[in-house]
Amino acid sequence: MSVRRMKWLSSIRGRFLVLSALTVGLALALTAALLVSLFSNNIRKRIDLELTNQINTLAGALTFDANGRLVRPTGPFDPRFGIPYGGLYWQIIDDAARQTMRSVSLFDTVLDLPSDTHTDGSIHHYLLPGPEGRTLIVLERMVRVAAPGGQRAIRIVVAINGTALEEARNGFIRDFAPALAALGLFLVGASLAQLAFGLRPLSSLSEGINRIRERRDSRLTGDYPAEFQTTVTAMNQLLDAQGLMIEKARRRAADLAHGLRTPLTVLSNDALTLRERGETALADELDHLAAAMRAHVERELALSRIAASPDLRRGDSDIAKLAGDVIRTVSRTPDGERIAFSTDGPASLMAPVDPGDFREIAGNLIENAAKWAKARVVIGWGLDGDRLWFQVADDGPGVPQDELENLTRRGWRLDSAKPGTGLGLSIVREIAIVYAMEFELENDETLGGLSARIVLP
Repeated sequence: MSVRRMKWLSSIRGRFLVLSALTVGLALALTAALLVSLFSNNIRKRIDLELTNQINTLAGALTFDANGRLVRPTGPFDPRFGIPYGGLYWQIIDDAARQTMRSVSLFDTVLDLPSDTHTDGSIHHYLLPGPEGRTLIVLERMVRVAAPGGQRAIRIVVAINGTALEEARNGFIRDFAPALAALGLFLVGASLAQLAFGLRPLSSLSEGINRIRERRDSRLTGDYPAEFQTTVTAMNQLLDAQGLMIEKARRRAADLAHGLRTPLTVLSNDALTLRERGETALADELDHLAAAMRAHVERELALSRIAASPDLRRGDSDIAKLAGDVIRTVSRTPDGERIAFSTDGPASLMAPVDPGDFREIAGNLIENAAKWAKARVVIGWGLDGDRLWFQVADDGPGVPQDELENLTRRGWRLDSAKPGTGLGLSIVREIAIVYAMEFELENDETLGGLSARIVLP
C-alpha cells in the first residue's frame, strides 16, 4: 500500500468514506435480500392460491361411470394443461380403484408422490422432478366425492414449473437493482455532503492554525461550534502565554545587551587610558577581552532574533526587495562606497524564510563580500528545479582552500587587521541549520574571490 493511500485512509475523511461505503453497501445488500425474500414469498403465495383454485376446479369436475371408475374431467380448464410440457400439470389418483389420470401436459411423465398420510381437505406442498428435468412446485389435496358404492377418497395433484418463481424473482431483481444502486449513490453522496459540512469547522481550525504558523495572525479567530470552543480557548491561552514568554525573553536579551554595552565601553576607555600611560600589554589584554565579550553579546542578540523553526516564521521573504535594502545600506559604509554591486535574479521570487532571518543572511554575506572585494560584488538568486538558491560573490583575494572550513567558526577571522567580529558567517550557518539549508563556501572561478551560496530544499 502506497504512503499516499495510507495517509488518506488515516484521515477522518478517508475513514468516514470507507465506513460509509461499507455500511451503505451492507444496508443495501440486506435490503435487497429482504425485498427479494418478501417478493418470493408473495409470488409463492400467489402460486399456491392459483394451484389451489385449479384443484378446486378439478374437484368440481370429477364424475364416475356406471362401473365406478373415474371419468376424465372436461371443462374450461387452463390451456396449458392441454399442451405437452406446457408448464401446468394435474394428476388425479383413485387409490381404491387403482386408477391414475394425468393431464396431456405431463405427456409420458408420472409424478412420483411421497407416501404421506392425508386428511380430508388438507393440502400438501412438494418440490418434485417433472418433465424435461425441471423442478415442479406441487400441491396435493385429498377430497371425498360421491361415487357408486359410497364416498371415495380421491387425491388431486396440480403442479407448475418452479422456473416461474425463479423467473419472477429474477425479473424483480432486474427491475429494482438500478433503483437500489441509485439509492446507494445518493446515500454515499449524502454522507459526503454531511462529512463536508460537519468537518468544515475542522478546516477552519486548520486554516487558523496555518495563519498563526505563517505569522499572518497571532490568535484563533472566528466562530466555532461549541464542541471546539474549549480547544480554541485553550489554544489561544497557550499562544498568548507563548507570545508573552518570547517577548519577555527578547526584552531581557535586549536589556542584557544594553547593560553590557556600557561596561564594555568603559572597559575600552580604560584600555585606551592604560595605553596612553604606556601599559600596552595590559591595554591589549583588556581590548581583547572587551572585543570577545562584545562579539559574544552581538552573536547572542543575532541568534535570539532567528525563528526557532521554519514553521514559526512571520512570513516569506521577497529576495529582490531585501537584497536591495541591504545593498543600499552597505553601499553607504566605507567599504561599500568603493564597490560596484550588481544583482541577477527574478523580481518576484519568494523564499520560505522569515524576512528578518533572510535580511540577516543577506546582510552578513554582502557585508563580508564588500569588506574583501576589490571593486565588484555580484548577488544572484533563482530556482534550480525545485531548489531555491541565493549567492554572493566578490572579486577579492579569495580564501586558501584549507581555510574554507574555518570561515564559519565562531569568532574566527582570516585577517585580524580587518574590522569585524568574525561572527557573520557563523550566524549565517546557524540560520542555515534552522531552515535545513545547504551553506557552501568556495573560491569563485569567474570573479576570483569568495563565493557564498545557500540552497533551500
